[in-house]
This record gives sequence, structure tokens and C-alpha cells, in this order.
Amino acid sequence: MTIKEAVLKSLEEINGLTNYLEVYNHIVRKNYYDFGPAKTPGSTVSAILGDFIRKGDSRVKRINQQGGTYSYYLTKNEENIAIDILSGETETQTAPAIKPTKIKTYEERDLHILLSSYLKNTGTYSKTIFHEQSNGKDTNQIWTHPDMVGIKFLNLQTMASRNFLKSINKFDTFKMSSYELKKEINSDSELKKAFFQAVSNSSWANYGYLVAFEFSESLNDEMARLNQSFGIGILKLNPNPYESKLLFPPSLRDLDFKTIDKLCKMNNEFNRFIEQVEKLMTASEKYASGAEKELDQFCDEYFSEDTEIEEYCKNKHIPSWE
Repeated sequence: MTIKEAVLKSLEEINGLTNYLEVYNHIVRKNYYDFGPAKTPGSTVSAILGDFIRKGDSRVKRINQQGGTYSYYLTKNEENIAIDILSGETETQTAPAIKPTKIKTYEERDLHILLSSYLKNTGTYSKTIFHEQSNGKDTNQIWTHPDMVGIKFLNLQTMASRNFLKSINKFDTFKMSSYELKKEINSDSELKKAFFQAVSNSSWANYGYLVAFEFSESLNDEMARLNQSFGIGILKLNPNPYESKLLFPPSLRDLDFKTIDKLCKMNNEFNRFIEQVEKLMTASEKYASGAEKELDQFCDEYFSEDTEIEEYCKNKHIPSWE
């Protein structure tokens, strides 16, 4: 594995706050990476950890410790760290703007697996909805289908607390999202067309998002206005999906079950997604893990290693990160 993959795997196995020396020792002990003749391998690990923060990689966070030192942890392991420790200064930084090349040879759907990788890291199960597989050929329905749908469950640690919340309000145990995905949005007219397509396609969901690989900086003010008026979130997808940036957050809405029912009738994949979600929500404790695994297998594929992402972007001619 690469040095970055060795660092991430070590953070996952340490499963808590740690420093660069502990990460380095773990890598050596597990023989994850050969540092060769490097004179200061510990400093190399420290630089890699700092690079995650500087580039805004959402997988890694750090907090300031006394004496000007840092402790690092995986975002997905945050629940295992005491709240009083995390109440200190937790650092994440915004990635610097990436200016990809202007050769646009990739397809819009080539970006789906990058978005699904980003969503998986946030604990969201996502599924592409192929509108061409829907029943009927009514062109008036083109703004009904989302490009992707997702669901995120509230992560409670005990069965007692999960059952208690379900008995009060089952809809508070999960949130469903809709995603409209574009390659690039460079003009005001392109923004409005894509934005209101997202408004239409996400009317059924708790959260709606407009996602694009490239946004023109000149559109920031208009995006802010549209977001405030209609509550659609705007996400800039990065070639390294973990460094993607939520430009404007979405507003929470109630689920529209009539539209969900309409989409279920129109599209078999959406119908199966709803069936898998319902199966997991109603599974007993004995069968919950099996239902969760079944939902994960049904949903879109996602990357688990940085090298896979780099190779994929190269093969699909997607401008990659430096």
C-alpha cells in the first residue's frame, strides 16, 4: 500500500486520538509500508497527516494539544472519542481551489462513483437512479428523477435508545437526500436550469443537492441567493472525493410520500431502494446487520483506496488532484 493508505489504515486500527509517532510505530509494527533508507520517516508520517488537514480531506481531523502538538483521528471514529476531549479546538481546513484542465472527455455518470465515495465516508448509502429504465416515454417526466438518492441513519449506539426513538418518531431515525449531478456549471443560465432541475427532482426528499465538478466563481452570489430562497444544498465535487466541499447547506423538509409513491411506480430501481431501506428499518436486532449488508451491496459501488481513485480518474480522463 502507499504511505497515505498506510496512515489511514493505522488511524482506523488505532481507533482514537493519536499522534504522528504512534502512527509511524503502528505502520512499522504492522509492516504496512517500507520507509527504506529515509532518515526521518516519522517526519514523513507527520507531513502526510498535516497534508490531509491542509487539503481539507474529510476523512481525517486533528485537535490542538498543549505544547503546540496535534492529535489526529479518523472522522468516522469520532463517536469513540470522549466528548470532553472533542470540545477543544478541532481542525479542518478548506482545500485550496483546484483548477482542472479544460479537456472534458469524461461523462457525467463517470462522476457518480466519486460522489458515492464521498457520501459513504459521511455514512450515507447512495444509489444511482437511471431515468431511462423508467416505465413510459413521457418527456414531461424528465425533471422528476433524481440522478442519485441517499439515506443516512441516526447513529445511536444501543438498541434501547434506537427503539426508544422509533417509538417516539420513526422519521427522526433517518434522513433521505436527492442529488442532481452535473459536470460543470459556468453561466447564470446553466446554474438556473440545473438548480431548478434539482428543486423539481428533490421535492420528495428531506434534503436536495445540486452537485457539480466545476462551478464558475462568478456564480457564488447567485448560488447563495438561490440556496437561501429554495433550500437546495450546493456541493462541489473534487477529483479526490474526500476533499469535496459543501458550498451551501440544504434546508430540512418533510418527506413527500405521494411523490415517493410516484417514483416507485415509475422506476424499479427507486422502488427497490425504498424496499431495502424499509427492510433495514424494520429488521429486528438479530437481522439488522444482515439487512444493512444487503442495503450496502444494493447501493452504488465506492472506492476504499486513494490509488483506486487516482487510477479511475486517469482512465476516465477526469482531471485528477495533485
